[in-house]
Amino acid sequence: MITRAIDFHTHAFPDELADDAIEALEQGDAVAHLDGTTGDLLMSMDRAGIERSVICCVATKPDQFRSILDWCREIQSVRLIPFPSVHPEDPKRVERVRQVADEGFRGLKLHAYYQDFTVDDEELFPIYEELQKQDLVLVAHAGFDFAFPEDRRAEPRRLARVARQFPNLRLVASHLGGWRDWDEVEKHLVGTDIYMDTSFGAELLGIERTRNILMNHPSDRLLFGTDSPWTDQGRAVELIESMDLPSERERLLLRRNAIRLLRLEDTE
Repeated sequence: MITRAIDFHTHAFPDELADDAIEALEQGDAVAHLDGTTGDLLMSMDRAGIERSVICCVATKPDQFRSILDWCREIQSVRLIPFPSVHPEDPKRVERVRQVADEGFRGLKLHAYYQDFTVDDEELFPIYEELQKQDLVLVAHAGFDFAFPEDRRAEPRRLARVARQFPNLRLVASHLGGWRDWDEVEKHLVGTDIYMDTSFGAELLGIERTRNILMNHPSDRLLFGTDSPWTDQGRAVELIESMDLPSERERLLLRRNAIRLLRLEDTE
């Protein structure tokens, strides 16, 4: 394996559920490149030269917290870094965040569409406050989602409001800060301290405009992500390398910022 990148945004499912999950989630242009299992993800990582991947889980119901946490505990390894999920309607949501931290996980994932909330709704504030208190990373879906109508639930201006309200929250806005909402990304997020990952962005936005965003955002707030299995990890690495970014900015994006944010031992 050639160590080249850390993928901050992937998805996988328990082996016995993967087939059904992929079938349910494949819609329109969203075609899976992998079978949804961690084994296939690891083989993809080997092909692409990816050292480690963050696996983002989404609890679509409050009672899924325990099964997701158990699975995350089962699959976590040096190469796979699972982020559990807490549902905003869980009456024990703050306690759940604390449990995620107590068990040694490095962050969690929230998705405004699959979990039916608006990111700057004050009902979410206790979760954000506890994430900040526990010093956990939050990967938040940003922008629209191909599987849902274009309701404005997770647009960049709302994420910017959350960041202002919780200045110590280690917030990652996925999909270059806002999938298919990149005018707002450039208006509200570019140049701020919010982290942005590159998942499922350049494939739609194009090389030139993606490069502009990556050049205008702070170099220490950029993260490589793919949204695998929905994009090919190897192709995603190639897209970044084709942008002719300054070498230090590219290294920070592909690996070093993730090492720092996840507080991992750097083996380079």
